[in-house]
Amino acid sequence: MQPLFSRFKAHIQLLRPPLAAMDLAMPAAAALLAVYAVEGSLPPLLPFIIASIGAYCAITSSYVYNDCCDIDVDSIAMPDRPLPSAQLSRKEAQLWSLFLFMVAAAVALYLNPESFVVLAAATLLITIYSTWAKRNTPFSWIFVGLSFGLVPLGVWLAFEPAGLLKAGPGLHPAGLILAAMIGITDWGFTNCDASRDVAGDKEKGIPTTPATFGIPATARMVSGFWIIGVGLSLALGLAANLGWLYLAAAAVGGGWLLWQNLDFVRHPTAERGERLFYQSANYRAVLFAALIIDVLLRAWLGLAA
Repeated sequence: MQPLFSRFKAHIQLLRPPLAAMDLAMPAAAALLAVYAVEGSLPPLLPFIIASIGAYCAITSSYVYNDCCDIDVDSIAMPDRPLPSAQLSRKEAQLWSLFLFMVAAAVALYLNPESFVVLAAATLLITIYSTWAKRNTPFSWIFVGLSFGLVPLGVWLAFEPAGLLKAGPGLHPAGLILAAMIGITDWGFTNCDASRDVAGDKEKGIPTTPATFGIPATARMVSGFWIIGVGLSLALGLAANLGWLYLAAAAVGGGWLLWQNLDFVRHPTAERGERLFYQSANYRAVLFAALIIDVLLRAWLGLAA
């Protein structure tokens, strides 16, 4: 029984539990926002639940696949993770990643073929990152941001089709702002992650931005991405007619995160980059939780435009 539990625990660890709040809140917020911004109402409960689960599976599938490609690096920076510590084999992790992707694909096909096309594009981009770009260019983070920016767009299209493959109202500007916000801030998020792995990347000759240009230059670039992202979070509230609760959270939370970025610029170390990585994840979780609460309150109170 103990080995079975240990293997189950290892499968869960590959999903990055510390990031679960962010990874669940983002698709849930995208689903609510899509229907609210376009129709001034809330999505049906069952499609909302399965869309959120499907997007979570898509996100975590990419985590697991990336771990399959990074066993050599993780053996230096994070030797206790399931693959470098041999709690699971690479083949088992690959099957786990494939299962998660198949769940996401089934959900996308059920809800809207446009969502499936977006999922396929996002999967292609993150696969290029994990298998080629990370080990060949210091700008591999571009692929990550583009891929993760497509996730909320795919969720949006599940409820409000753009009208390309399924009749719909066309894409609302808020949907594009949301996708840009996630994509651009993920460039900052990913480079914080790379900053904490810089020792292993240098040893293995992996040319991430921190390993190539140094953490100080990376910290300044990360701050630039988050400045844009915080601005987009405020623009999202205005474009989607969100209320004071979301706007206050975006302003206060964004100001706090920019202060943390400034501290990273002042103290550009791997340890500070790791701390900012988790702070950024928590900021996103809080921001999307505020969005969810704001939309629910305004919809129930009939405050939509």
